[in-house]
Amino acid sequence: MHRNQTYNRRKMLVYASLFVGCLIFLFGRILYIILIHGTEYSNRAKELQERERKVKAVRGIIYDRNMVPLVLNKPVCIISVIHNQITDEDRVVEVLERELGMDRETLYKKVRKVTSIERIKTNVDEDVGKRILQENVDGIKVDVEYKRDYPYNELASKVLGFAGGDYQGILGVEAKYNDYLTGEPGIIYTVTDARGVEVVNEKSYLKDPVPGDDLVLTLDYEIQKVCQEVGLKAFEENEADSVSVIAMEPATGGIYAMVDIPEYNLNEPFELNVELEEGQNEQEALNQMWRNKCLNDTYEPGSSFKIITSSIALEENLVKLSEPFFCPGYTVVEDRRIRCHKTVGHGAETFETALMNSCKQGFIKAVFGVRYFCFLCFFLF
Repeated sequence: MHRNQTYNRRKMLVYASLFVGCLIFLFGRILYIILIHGTEYSNRAKELQERERKVKAVRGIIYDRNMVPLVLNKPVCIISVIHNQITDEDRVVEVLERELGMDRETLYKKVRKVTSIERIKTNVDEDVGKRILQENVDGIKVDVEYKRDYPYNELASKVLGFAGGDYQGILGVEAKYNDYLTGEPGIIYTVTDARGVEVVNEKSYLKDPVPGDDLVLTLDYEIQKVCQEVGLKAFEENEADSVSVIAMEPATGGIYAMVDIPEYNLNEPFELNVELEEGQNEQEALNQMWRNKCLNDTYEPGSSFKIITSSIALEENLVKLSEPFFCPGYTVVEDRRIRCHKTVGHGAETFETALMNSCKQGFIKAVFGVRYFCFLCFFLF
């Protein structure tokens, strides 16, 4: 009997020692994890608990020289679903189908997709986004961002260019100064539990977005508008393929207007404004529609430079509109025989009629010997 009691005591002592040893080991292990690897495991936990989403920065506004806004930003919504937060799948699909007008089968595929967040539709009107929020359906996420808004549609379309669905500049000024206009995106994080469901009142910004810089152009809205109206009238009356107009400040070289008819609607930049030619694909037609001929195509001024020559001669009082000239069809200057485009000559004419007839001889006689530079410019061009 005494032997059995001794055996039991030893057995209990062994078990107690093992239990205490395990406790000491676990306690030591906990201290080791906290003190040595605490920061590492804490960061891993945050990565599992937090869901990060980028917030686009507001793109800079583009103004004309008088601070008239030519390009603005319009608030729109991104509609997404979070699979782990959905409690009523049918209700989610019902609301999204009604408000977004999307196919029911497509919505079910997106809603049932097991991802941290599934984007349903972008560039949704702000009013639609508000209506979806008011439904207060678990699992639907509505984020507000911005898209480009061009209040004057076709005005200066080939100068301004446009930004794409990703809010990045694609053509024109929008692309040229994209780095300045873009700004820096912000980041928003959401704390979730083990099931991926958001923890209430745990949502905050990690980093606020920095708006892009505004841009002021030399374009003048009023001058651009007038030039575009005049260009469009000439385009229609003459059934032209295209019409280009540039208005420049001579003293500075600043462009006050740049028109290339036909222009396109900046708010619908992927809608063709002409019919496709035979053998031409849609992308080729779009590239041609976006092309700014004022910058990309070469043009030899020819007789149009006579406007500059005549303007200089009249401003410097070198000639009067009523001054008489005679055009025999050519003029000899030193060892050169310069012919008129009308080889038989225009005969007797005034400087005004010489300008109307685009007669070289009238210009040569008006300015040569008094302002050689004027003649040289006229001759070279």
